[in-house]
Amino acid sequence: MANTASAKKMTRKIEKRTAVNRSRRSRMRTFVRKVEEAIATGNQQDALTALRAAEPEMMRAAQHGIVHKNNASRKVSRLAARVKALAA
Repeated sequence: MANTASAKKMTRKIEKRTAVNRSRRSRMRTFVRKVEEAIATGNQQDALTALRAAEPEMMRAAQHGIVHKNNASRKVSRLAARVKALAA
């Protein structure tokens, strides 16, 4: 348990930051899920639209440290490849 004033303040800051990070992570996952669902239906146009909306969300999450930059790039790349494969 925090004893000093600075430690108590840090716990308050961490709680706020955790809430923001949880919201950002959830938002990113929602956008990714929309792409996954569009891919599952087989509609390339919907999947492409969803991917264009999801990519900036994923990169923004990476910028804020929610996920690692390479992790976000890898996910975008793999989703883009799956969307591209729908045309074939």
